[in-house]
Amino acid sequence: MTVKLDILSDPICPWCYIGKTFLDRALAERPAHPFTIEWHPFQLNPDMPREGMDRRAYLEGKFGKGRADEVYAQIAERARTEGIPADFPMITRTPNTLDAHRLIHWAGLEQVQGKVVDALFAANFREGRDIGDREVLCDIADSCGMDASVVGRLLDSDADEQSIRDRDAHSRKMGVNSVPTFIVAQQHAVPGAQPVELWLKVIDEIAGQIAEDG
Repeated sequence: MTVKLDILSDPICPWCYIGKTFLDRALAERPAHPFTIEWHPFQLNPDMPREGMDRRAYLEGKFGKGRADEVYAQIAERARTEGIPADFPMITRTPNTLDAHRLIHWAGLEQVQGKVVDALFAANFREGRDIGDREVLCDIADSCGMDASVVGRLLDSDADEQSIRDRDAHSRKMGVNSVPTFIVAQQHAVPGAQPVELWLKVIDEIAGQIAEDG
């Protein structure tokens, strides 16, 4: 028996990256876990210009001049203490992530969604690449076994743009206002970057329930 785990996330969200790392560590400890995972779009900045913007200007506009450094120093320290590789100073632009979400959607159709999500997080947080750049997205698609030329043609069209926006809007209407948000079995919402221990407990409880149900 499998249990659906829906994850609402944005590939430029540091807590989504940290939260996925914690979940992955728990899944590695429980390789017989029951989860079937699907990633869903949620843009932190749905009004971001399509070409993105300078990251420093974005952070100072969002948090204020001094506060931006303070906020990201705390995030960087959390990543460091948890052994999660990240190089925040390498990130020079904050992208519009609509195209990245389209790529994640298409990756799901080809059964490589997890790989693409991993590659997007790595590109943004470890390599400082602009994941709003379509060449970067095509390179990521290629590295995950997708046909980069097909992805490039899709990105140059408006394929699935409205669907991504509609799904994002639906999640907000249902009450999701921050990411990551994990939805277990289409009924239990687990917000935020939860520790490995919590995921182990959830997996063990579900496994116990499945065993009881026979």
